[in-house]
Amino acid sequence: MDDLYDEFGNFIGEAEESEEESPHGVDGASAYVYDEEPEEEAEVNDQQLMEIDEDGPSNAVILHEDKQYYPTAQQVYGPDVETMVQEEDTQPLTQPIIAPVVQKKFAVQETDLPPVNFAREFMTDLMNLPEQIRNVAVAGHLHHGKTALMDMLVMQTHDLSDQLEKKTGRKRDEQLRYTDVHLLERARGLSIKTSPMSLVLPSTRGKSHLFNMLDTPGHVNFADEVASSLRLADGVVLVVDVVEGVQTQAEQVIKHAILEGLPLVLFVNKMDRLILELKLPPADAYFKLKHVIEEVNTVIENTIPGQGEKRRVSPEKGNVAFGCTSMGWCFTLPSFAKMYAESYPSSGINAADFALRLWGDIFFNPTSRKFTRKGTEERSKRAFVNFVLEPIYKLYSHTISESPQDLKATLATLGIVLKPSQYKTDAKELLMRVCEQFFGPATGFVDMIVEHIPSPVEGAKRELERYYTGPLDTKTASAMEKCDQDGPLIVQVTKLFNSADATSFHSFGRVMSGIARPGQQVRVLGEGYTLEDEEDMVTATISDTWIAESRYNVPTSGVPAGNLVLLGGVDNSIVKTATLVAARLPDDEDAYIFRPIAHFYESVFKVAVEPINPSELPKMLDGLRKINKSYPLVTTKVEESGEHIILGTGELYMDSVLHDLRRLYAEMELKVSDPVTRFCETVVETSAIKCYAMTPNKKNKLTMVAEPLEAGIAEDIESGKVSIRDPVRKVGKFFEDKYGYDLLASRNIWAFGPDDMGPNILQNDTLPSEVDQKSLKSVRDTIRQGFSWATREGPLCEEPIRNTKFRIMDVSLAPEAIFRGGGQIIPTARRACYSSFLMSSPRLMEPVYSCSMIGPADAVSSLYTVLARRRGHVLQDGPIAGTPLYSVKGLIPVIDSFGFETDLRIHTQGQATVSLVFDRWSIVPGDPLDKDIKLRPLEPASAQATARDFVLKTRRRKGLAEDVTISKFLEPELFRNLKDSGILDG
Repeated sequence: MDDLYDEFGNFIGEAEESEEESPHGVDGASAYVYDEEPEEEAEVNDQQLMEIDEDGPSNAVILHEDKQYYPTAQQVYGPDVETMVQEEDTQPLTQPIIAPVVQKKFAVQETDLPPVNFAREFMTDLMNLPEQIRNVAVAGHLHHGKTALMDMLVMQTHDLSDQLEKKTGRKRDEQLRYTDVHLLERARGLSIKTSPMSLVLPSTRGKSHLFNMLDTPGHVNFADEVASSLRLADGVVLVVDVVEGVQTQAEQVIKHAILEGLPLVLFVNKMDRLILELKLPPADAYFKLKHVIEEVNTVIENTIPGQGEKRRVSPEKGNVAFGCTSMGWCFTLPSFAKMYAESYPSSGINAADFALRLWGDIFFNPTSRKFTRKGTEERSKRAFVNFVLEPIYKLYSHTISESPQDLKATLATLGIVLKPSQYKTDAKELLMRVCEQFFGPATGFVDMIVEHIPSPVEGAKRELERYYTGPLDTKTASAMEKCDQDGPLIVQVTKLFNSADATSFHSFGRVMSGIARPGQQVRVLGEGYTLEDEEDMVTATISDTWIAESRYNVPTSGVPAGNLVLLGGVDNSIVKTATLVAARLPDDEDAYIFRPIAHFYESVFKVAVEPINPSELPKMLDGLRKINKSYPLVTTKVEESGEHIILGTGELYMDSVLHDLRRLYAEMELKVSDPVTRFCETVVETSAIKCYAMTPNKKNKLTMVAEPLEAGIAEDIESGKVSIRDPVRKVGKFFEDKYGYDLLASRNIWAFGPDDMGPNILQNDTLPSEVDQKSLKSVRDTIRQGFSWATREGPLCEEPIRNTKFRIMDVSLAPEAIFRGGGQIIPTARRACYSSFLMSSPRLMEPVYSCSMIGPADAVSSLYTVLARRRGHVLQDGPIAGTPLYSVKGLIPVIDSFGFETDLRIHTQGQATVSLVFDRWSIVPGDPLDKDIKLRPLEPASAQATARDFVLKTRRRKGLAEDVTISKFLEPELFRNLKDSGILDG
């Protein structure tokens, strides 16, 4: 027995065969089963052999690790519950093992559709009547009261009493700001995005109209939002603060509206400041009002010299409204005259005739009760002062100064009745209640817009003529002109709004014809779409159609032509603007797009971004794509050095963009470079010699000369006054008439560069007697491409070339087409452009901001000091009429403007406000190629070394070689000759 067990007691003897067991043993049995039965049954038998008897005591050995001491989570909670097991030390205490589901919300939203004072079904019915619709953009300068005007109209149409009652203490005094929904807008107290709002408003006759209003930002940095809103509107309400008058943004809006043929009406806001703040007597207040209105007319006249008369705004025309949006009242002369007619029905006043006498040099003589051109009596007053201003002044002074008992008696004479508790409220609240009853709802404002701003049917013709790229004699075009609901669906999209959780975008546009319905399939045509190149086109399905109301969207089964619409499901391929076209047009016509938006300024403010954690690069790229959609004028690109660049209009703009990138779209931490600016390269002289370049196979030779363009051409090309796509005769005629080009030169303009609206010209100056024009035509496109490449990134520091004309002087080509292909010609054309450019006294150009400041008189000297330290200078300064404020205008280079506003605020104790707007490109002093200039680190460069300093630092930042070498672009033989002749040094 002893040899059957080892020293550890383990059994090592042979197993005895049981008598019952088959001679084959277990293995044999299983093998037999495997041969005879199908595979599945064999597995079952194996399973049965391995199963343990659960009923009786089991004699199977269970290993320690297989023993189950506690029930599993699945046995306790059931198979449907997901269970997670975490080691206790793998997560910090701050992070929960199972994190709660977070609802992301980046915008203020209504939880449900708020109650309104009109039936929503009535609003959707009005959408079918384009004659009763008005698409209006509310524009003006920062803090002049645009959002407050929208609040006034929202309070008139919405029942927000529940929301307002919840506010207590200081929050009660805060402005409602109903159309500011972005969290950053509410924190900063200014609008950043355009906000749409569709309201049903009654006129003085009680007729309802549907107003699709767009509340635009007033800060000059966000002028891109204004430009994209004006494209959708048929008219503009310009809001101007009566104290500050016409400021930078208002000036830009007036110019843009006049040049685009948009009707303009004026809303003179903050009238209460004349009474409570400036304390001007009524007669002086009239002159202040007149001065503000004439400021607007002066800008109109300067924009279209000699034609300003027909576009004038004036109260007697009925296109000027006066109001105070913070107190919730406004009127026009016809609506004020109507109040008199209703108050004195027995006098038989004709409101229309009376309104005409309420403005200008018309005096009322109280004794004779007659109107005359000059005051004939001692107590004669201007009609406007007598009938409009004095009653308002009296209303204010009585309400503020009288005791409740006396006030009650005074108000009773005007038919105003207040609750006893309202007499005990503070002055502002009491004034609001009194003005609300005295002036009533804003029906005069509605009348003004209905009369002076066209309906979508009347406005469609202007939209088509100015922005539609297709022919106007097709069925599609006529359907758009008539706002035909039964026509093919065409929607012009100019804006993308992110959803409340910032994960997706909704497209906002104007339905030009047809009806936008959910489930419809449309073609989305991007800005680069043409009939020749259909690459920028995708097919999408509209998932939702809403009426946009800023804080809430009203879902609808369809939005007909003439209205503004918010669309879901079509934004994937839209970057800035797009045209949505039905899948099939009548008679299978070709689809055309609406032109991209022409913005007021360029983006010249530049920062580079990178993620702190390199693995988050894809997340950042996705965020940059969304930023590109969200902001109309932002540009994102990757430099040659691999830097990710964001271009914007200014500091506040970039601050908002980076906030959205960090918080809304990418949720990550970023490294942001110090801000810099875009530069441009130009020449100031004609090339010293004709510069030629040989192709790599030495069979072709291009000779070029570079020279500066005549002043004004670059601006004309960029503003679209002349287009290279126009017929040759038309382009030629433009340059002949305006710039005195001869017929041959003007007809031989081959291209603008780097793109069709680029500020450079390629001109063919070869003579037919010397160069075979047929073979030249065969390489025309490839030379163009080389020119385009050269002007996109110049030789100084790879910044775009500007204001330069490249003339092709001579071309010798290989007779065989195979030797003059694109691979040979394109880089050679680029080298020829570069060498001729470098031989023409190249210079660097920098963008310059126009700077406008408003502040008290003692702040003016601070502006002079701060500007002088930053290479800037003042152009003009002077007082603002009728106020203690001064207005100063100056120029400051963009690269020296970083932190300028903060600097000025510190110097003036926060009393001055500044607007910085891109104004022009200006040549940087100094020669960028002067190698004699020695630049020392950490020392500011002298004035004449500035250009050299900028070029070297930009090249270093982009990872380029330290200096520009002409020898790199010149042919070796030409380079040697120039060195020998002494034209080139060293």
